[in-house]
This record gives sequence, C-alpha cells and structure tokens, in this order.
Amino acid sequence: MRVLIIGGTGLISTAITSQLLERGDDVTLYNRGKSADRTGGKAKFIHGDRKDYANFEAQMAAEPPFDCVIDMVCFAPQDAESLVRAFKGRTKQLIFCSTVCVYGGPAQHYPIKEDEPRFPTGNYGANKVRCEDILMEAGANGDFAITVMRPSQTYGEGGTIVHSMGGSTTYLDRIRKGKAIIVHGDGACLWAACHIDDVARGFVGAILNPKAYGRSYNVTGEEWMTWNRYHEKVAEALGVAMPELVHIPTDLLQQIAPDKFNISVEIFQYPSIFDNSAAIADLGFKYTIPWVEGVRRTVAWLDANGKIENSDDSPYEDELIEKWRTVAASLRN
Repeated sequence: MRVLIIGGTGLISTAITSQLLERGDDVTLYNRGKSADRTGGKAKFIHGDRKDYANFEAQMAAEPPFDCVIDMVCFAPQDAESLVRAFKGRTKQLIFCSTVCVYGGPAQHYPIKEDEPRFPTGNYGANKVRCEDILMEAGANGDFAITVMRPSQTYGEGGTIVHSMGGSTTYLDRIRKGKAIIVHGDGACLWAACHIDDVARGFVGAILNPKAYGRSYNVTGEEWMTWNRYHEKVAEALGVAMPELVHIPTDLLQQIAPDKFNISVEIFQYPSIFDNSAAIADLGFKYTIPWVEGVRRTVAWLDANGKIENSDDSPYEDELIEKWRTVAASLRN
C-alpha cells in the first residue's frame, strides 16, 4: 500500500510511520526536511513547505497517486483547501488529524461522543472545525473518501509531559527536586492522555477501511484522572514523593499571565473525557499503555537526549507560588 504522510516527523506521525513500515507499506513523508530521519532510512521523503500552496500542489501533481494520504499538519482552512486541490481524484482516502479541541468546553454530555456539538474555545480548535468542514464537504462531493481523527493529549518518546503551564520540562525537574507544582483550579477536573503507539494504531486501522469513510473518531486516553491524580502518577513514574500541589483559580491565572497559562484557560479547565467506542469497534483502537508506564518511557527518552531543563534557571513558578501564599495568608487574617 502506498501511503503519504504530510508532516511525518512529529509524535503521532512517527508512530504511524513505524507501524506502517513494520507491516510492509510503502511510506512517503512530506515535510521541510528540518527534522532528523527517525525511520532508519526506510521511508521516502519529499521536501517542501506545504504553506507554499502552489509549489506543494505542483509537487503532489508530479507524484503517482497515493492509496491514502494522512495530513498531520493541516491547521488552517487554507491548508485544507490546498489539500483538496492537491488530491481531488488522486487518492482513495484522505485521513485528517483534527483534535478534540473542536468540542470546546464544557460539553453537554460526558463522556464526549463524536456527535457532540462543536463549540471550540480557542483559535486552534476553531480552525480545525473549519478544516473538518472543508474536507467533509470534499468527501461528500466524491473527491476522495475522508476520515477525521480526533486525538486529545498525546505523549510519548520524542515529546514531553504537559502540565498547567504547558510543555516545559522544568515541570519534571521540579518534581524530582521536591518543589511545589502550580495546578489550575482545584485539580479535580478530569483528564486523560494517550500514548502515541495507541493513537497511531487507530490511524493505521482507518486506512482504506470502508467503515471509516465519512466518519469522525475520538482516539484518546481511557484512564480518566483528576489533575491531582495526574501529578501523583507522574511522581510515581519518576520514583519520587508526591509534590506539593499549589491550587490557583484558573481565571486568576488568566489575569496574571495569560501567555503562560493559556492552555489551562482554553483546554485544561474543562473535563476532557471521551467515548472511544466507535474507534474500538471500527478501527481496532485499544488503550494498552498505562499512564505511569508511558510517563516512564517518555522521561527515559528525555533523559537520554538531555531534554529536561533545570528548574533552578526558571524562578517564575516559585515567585508566583510565594505571591499566592502571601495573598492567601492575608485573606485568612
């Protein structure tokens, strides 16, 4: 089977590529060529900038048709429109990596199913909604079969572990050193993460699968945790004591430092638990890597590659915690 992955070197992309190569598929990756080849020379590469739409479309026109195209880096409506022009009638199926951020929050029903109304709370989710609509319309017009995949927090080797302040690895260093951790809100909101190997299995199961044509699928974690429990399990994976969790109201964090806590304001403050039953039934999706094991594997990769930053060089969190404690103490008097 001849498969093109647009992107191809990111977290999910790398896992998809690995699984496709293992089963003997002919895999081509399209990207700018700025990331190292993690396929061991087994995949083919086409280099270019998909934002240079005319050149991208010309490059694709010069290629023989692909059985399936998987777009992992379609983030704007213009990207989706270019995708339709490039592959109309030139691929059997197009798989679009969307996001659960299209649902927004809070949802009307939990766990969230694929038919949940889409009311995204940020530009990222709003743009993904527009991309979904453009590609679904192309599918309805018979341009190609379309499948939409909606992962949530996806992590693993090559990435990091997110937290209330985003993806900085100083978070892991702080826990190792016994420092306090800022948590948005009271830490009781539910969250789930999924390792790249499990998410990729859902994508692979969708390829040329007639059940997946014209469908959208959640491919997310099934180990539902409060954020407090999330941090506790990260500490367990690191083999250290549970850190002190300093809870600060999310709306206050937004006022104090919207740039640092944007991800908590737009995404993390809402329950993020999803119904994966459609992907399980149609795609063979299965959650197999527990959170603690996945964190251990991710941290081992970060350590091996010298990626964990020294939290002593980033005093902001300590300074904010001290200010919050001062304010909280004044309110008790």
